[in-house]
Amino acid sequence: MSRIIVVTSGKGGVGKTTTTSNLGAALAKQNRSVALIDADFGLRNLDLLLGLEERVVYTALDVLAGECRLAQALVKDKRLKGLVLLPAAQNRNKEAVRPEQMQKIATALAKGYDYILIDCPAGIELGFRNAISAAQEALIVTTPEVAAVRDADRVIGLLEAEGVNKISLIVNRVKPHMVEENKMMSVEDVLELLGVPLIGVVPDDEKVIESTNRGEPLVLGEHESTPAIAYTNIARRLEGEKVPFLDLLANQGNILSRLRKIFGG
Repeated sequence: MSRIIVVTSGKGGVGKTTTTSNLGAALAKQNRSVALIDADFGLRNLDLLLGLEERVVYTALDVLAGECRLAQALVKDKRLKGLVLLPAAQNRNKEAVRPEQMQKIATALAKGYDYILIDCPAGIELGFRNAISAAQEALIVTTPEVAAVRDADRVIGLLEAEGVNKISLIVNRVKPHMVEENKMMSVEDVLELLGVPLIGVVPDDEKVIESTNRGEPLVLGEHESTPAIAYTNIARRLEGEKVPFLDLLANQGNILSRLRKIFGG
């Protein structure tokens, strides 16, 4: 059975696209067939992070308009057998696609791939509704910041209202030294506020920016960085493996009193 998973957050800039590209590559390295869908119509970036921007010929909108077959629009990653990208259109807005059309595309891809990962745009408007319409599962990406966590909390409620109940949490850009100094929320803080299962913790690292600029997911690097290990571990957990979390879970709860007031808890 294919798994259709949306990668979402609510807040922009928390690392959804980086997460999507690295998880797709990590799953493909485990010999899984993976189709990545860029659902951010008008502001596509997933092709850049994968280094596939020069090979995009057709987009999802061309498929929906009947101008090409779905197979023609898929950009194959030459580094990894089984990894493909369905790009979004850059010159159209989010209203160009309807939820039922996104469902049609994801369902068609599910016939040929083990995983369908949908890179969701920021916000909770139509682009978000499109991206979650076909999803069976969701990965919530947040950074340990009040605004990001509050937006993630809102998105979890919207997902549940739409019947997406298998939701897992990825806490991104964790800075252990700031957590220890009580200047940043800990992973435990975030978990207590959001109340969904944790599937991954990714530390803040300059190598993430370097890999993004190169168009090469971290998990494909010759020298395995800590974030690359974290993404690989998330992929393994998606596969059902019991993998210990990296030792980044500093236990600081002093910020919680202020946060509870913000969240009404």
